[in-house]
Amino acid sequence: MRAFRLPRTTGQTVKDLRDGDKPNAGVSLAGESPSGRAQKAATEGVEQGRGETATSGSKPGVSPSGGASAGESAETSKHAAPGRRRRRRRRKTAAKAAVVATPAQADGGSVTEVPAPKTAASAPESGKPSTGKSRRRRRKPGRAIQGRPLARQTAPGQPEDASPVGKPVQVQAGERSLGNGAAHAAAQPRRQYDDLYAALDLGTNNCRLLVAQPTRPGQFRVVDAFSRIVRLGEGLDATGELSAGAMDRAVEALKICASKLKSRPVRRQRLIATEACRSARNGTEFLERVERETGLQLEIVTRETEARLAVAGCSSLVERDTDGLVLFDIGGGSSEIAMIDLTENRSNRLANHIKAWTSLPVGVVTLSERHGGCMVTREVFEAMVAEVDDLLSAFVAPPLPAFSGLGDDRMHLLGTSGTVTTLAGLHLELPRYDRRKVDGLWLSNSEVDRMLDMLLSWDFDARAANPCIGADRADLVLAGCAILQSIRKRWPSQRMRVADRGLREGLLNEMMAADGAWRGRGRNFRNRKQRPHPGAKS
Repeated sequence: MRAFRLPRTTGQTVKDLRDGDKPNAGVSLAGESPSGRAQKAATEGVEQGRGETATSGSKPGVSPSGGASAGESAETSKHAAPGRRRRRRRRKTAAKAAVVATPAQADGGSVTEVPAPKTAASAPESGKPSTGKSRRRRRKPGRAIQGRPLARQTAPGQPEDASPVGKPVQVQAGERSLGNGAAHAAAQPRRQYDDLYAALDLGTNNCRLLVAQPTRPGQFRVVDAFSRIVRLGEGLDATGELSAGAMDRAVEALKICASKLKSRPVRRQRLIATEACRSARNGTEFLERVERETGLQLEIVTRETEARLAVAGCSSLVERDTDGLVLFDIGGGSSEIAMIDLTENRSNRLANHIKAWTSLPVGVVTLSERHGGCMVTREVFEAMVAEVDDLLSAFVAPPLPAFSGLGDDRMHLLGTSGTVTTLAGLHLELPRYDRRKVDGLWLSNSEVDRMLDMLLSWDFDARAANPCIGADRADLVLAGCAILQSIRKRWPSQRMRVADRGLREGLLNEMMAADGAWRGRGRNFRNRKQRPHPGAKS
């Protein structure tokens, strides 16, 4: 039962409504027994929770019984019912949600009322109960201030008095109203990430571009990619020069790459050209034309650099229990082979463990043009393998512990080229080539033999009809298989791993490692302002 609360009076006595006398201490109008707290409050003549006297003629803050101060009566209010504290909190919440009045004109005109700004804890306008996930998604794009702002927030370049906090927001017809935090977020454009890296590889057969962003140490996320078969080295083996049609196809593909690079805030990029431009007499003139028409400055890399980049691009596919491997990259005009020994002082950079390497001046384009790629019989295939064997015989490798024959199960082949990825797609019987299923796949020695026999049994039309080969590579795939077969004869291994990666990934790994993109990387690394690298190209 609620206790009787004595009303405040000024200079008057309080009369009981029933008998005309002063009410007894804590006696309710219904005649029920009062509670102990109500009786104490009525006896002392203090209104509960107020700290003021209710008798006539008394000063505020002093009780008539013993001159008790307001602090003592406040001590009594600490033990008030929890319901009263909840009511006080509700009154404060209601005061926050009340309308705020702001002057509409500086000359003392009318006052405009606008709703108070919404906080992160407010419910959505739709009336549905909001979840924590939806609130996170709503706050993430603009990084708006959560809760009540402690200070006025202004957008960059905006004067201090122009801050939208505490002022009505002008909303055009058809637009949704925004709170002050959302309006502040809309005034600040979202800053783009400045840690994007780009790598371009113009090879004898393909033109490839990759734009990526570093994530965890040694890894990156692909933002954009481009690949097109241009056959820049078409007819190069016979004439020694790049043909006009091949250069035109390459320039058109490079224009697409240039537009992709201009549309993204790339922090650093490296654009390379390989064997076709390296061996052609007019390779330098072609790169000058590329710079004039596309604005891209390509550099011709050496065979040693090409082999090192191929190794750097495949470092994440080497397992911890591997002692040695032979990494090969079968290109369009050349093939790079590297022998890697991991038995001593193993480090994270795989390129530091290259003990021997060689570059064969033969690739899928040059070999198919010499022997014919459309009509390939078993005799023609054996002739191609014999030619590659002669080139490999000139390479003398030093004795290495990983290749001594003591641990053959800890040594394997690692191939990064269109030839090995095609064999992997055929082995998986994919209806459409899928990089996620091919990259990192293991193939046994018997499985590779079975794929080679199947390809030799097909004619040109059957190879072109396969979705993992296509018409563009139907005349090149058997030439690549001949180079692979020669490598397998030189370094016998029970298994081979397939890598759908190569020079572009190696370029990205080296640029990110040189810039320290993975050093001390945290959750807010992407939002930190990065200084441009001194050797970066704009």
